[in-house]
Amino acid sequence: MKTFNGFPAGRVKFTSIPNLFFSELLPAIDDLAELKVTLHIFWLLSQKKGYPRYVSFKELAGDGLLLAGLKSLEQGPSEESLRKGLEKAVARGTLLHVAVERDGKRDDLYFMNTEQGRRAVEKIHEGRLELEVTVLAEPPVEVERPNIFVLYEQNIGLLQPLIAEQLKEAEQTYPSEWIEEAFQIAVEQNKRRWAYVRAILERWATEGKDDGKGKRDPRKDRRRYIEGKYAEYIKH
Repeated sequence: MKTFNGFPAGRVKFTSIPNLFFSELLPAIDDLAELKVTLHIFWLLSQKKGYPRYVSFKELAGDGLLLAGLKSLEQGPSEESLRKGLEKAVARGTLLHVAVERDGKRDDLYFMNTEQGRRAVEKIHEGRLELEVTVLAEPPVEVERPNIFVLYEQNIGLLQPLIAEQLKEAEQTYPSEWIEEAFQIAVEQNKRRWAYVRAILERWATEGKDDGKGKRDPRKDRRRYIEGKYAEYIKH
């Protein structure tokens, strides 16, 4: 076993990792290649500048540090472990994947699944962001929706035990699409409180909801949550 001499004295550079990684992702990751690849990409992206920030498979396959770490896993050749780790991270939703063609050869780009990463991938697919590569069409992948605890921590803050039971009950009561949209409305209105999200869900359950198939103006829908009996959740 290779030993570590400890971190040196003085100033040491750090890589920022979201708290949600430790509370949601780390307990779920059961493959060491996926874990090593994910952490290494956090490190690489933290050193990049400009927009958008991504890493390519070609870049990762030429990274001696990463390949050396994967070689020790005894899961076949290190490049094979790299591919497996990336595939699992994409399937889990940690990374976003865009297949491209560069100089007549296929390459794969990986973005962290953050708001900025999602926006960049969306613009690439819509042709509003050029990367000097040809984006290859891929079959759609069914992505598992985030559970209500993830939505809470992403949009409101650290999950408190007293709220957990309310969240579980809401997840069993309302469709996942409703829950995601209610959190989105709360963020748009800058009302990042569970009481506000719950009020939206209760109102939809009581009065009905237009699921985008037609009839109401979305802007009018949003105004409904800043008026009437639910106004208390906005003013305080």
